[in-house]
Amino acid sequence: MATNPAAIAAEEVPAADRPPSGTLLAGRWRRLWTEMKRSRISYLLLAPFLILFTVFTIVPIVTSVALSFTYYNIVESPSFVGLSNYRLLFVDDDIFLKAIGVTFTFAMVTGPAGYLMSFLLAWLISQIPQRFRFFYTLCFYTPSITSAVAMSVVWLYFFAGDRKGLLNHFLIKLGVLNEPYLFLQNVDSIVPVIIFVSLWMSMGIGFLAFLAGLQNVPEQLYEAGRIDGIRFRWQELWYITLPSVKPQLLFGAVMQVVFSLQVFDVSTQLVGLPSPLYAGHTILSHLHDYAFIRFEMGYASAIAVVLFLIMLGLNRFIFNLLGRD
Repeated sequence: MATNPAAIAAEEVPAADRPPSGTLLAGRWRRLWTEMKRSRISYLLLAPFLILFTVFTIVPIVTSVALSFTYYNIVESPSFVGLSNYRLLFVDDDIFLKAIGVTFTFAMVTGPAGYLMSFLLAWLISQIPQRFRFFYTLCFYTPSITSAVAMSVVWLYFFAGDRKGLLNHFLIKLGVLNEPYLFLQNVDSIVPVIIFVSLWMSMGIGFLAFLAGLQNVPEQLYEAGRIDGIRFRWQELWYITLPSVKPQLLFGAVMQVVFSLQVFDVSTQLVGLPSPLYAGHTILSHLHDYAFIRFEMGYASAIAVVLFLIMLGLNRFIFNLLGRD
């Protein structure tokens, strides 16, 4: 039952006496144009962002969707093939299906784990004196802004498959192993290694957002909580801190989903492209293979559209879970 007064009034008007839908639409456009002219200064200030967002985000998305229905190899003009690219992806491309499995395995571990680690570390840092916070923040944030190429040098030495590899050296010295283990060549250990390194590099923008939100929770809320009977830190965290940083929790969750589904550099630098038996092959690795090695842009666009829809669906789920308030 309609409770909106305008909707009730519209229901009371007979259908024959209502204005045509085209007239209503034209009236809405006129009101929108009048509002835009009245707020033209605001729209003028928004124009640089809107132009850049349209050129570098909206146009590429629309172009990618259009190219996903074509065969396009850069040299020749695109030729329309309908849903052939999508049929090939989900029916005939076994490597893509394996890449989906690897990506979701990676995302299901690094997504929640990285999210919890980011929040807990930010919360712990917010509990220490102000003069020490910058040092600890820098220590945890630096790996996320260091290039994967530079970090791979360290981790390739750590996981090297000979006796000079740091991990193998200590395990053999402790008697856990009798001979070196091929961490980056064995299909059973490739994904765990990528997950471990990615978690090390996951303290990024979401971590900073959590830290900023935690530092901006009013002290008066904690004082009021102590008056109301809160005695322990975990009670402050549950009843005061978490409700106060919900916007940062939502932002961090969205960024973590994007990070976990876009794993590529770490996998490529550690185990190569393609990885042994495609054990570390992700959706973005598959996209890079077809776009910049085989130059099949139509097929690569179809992969990009599938990845975009997965991200969009997961982000909508997060918004429904954390954004209700």
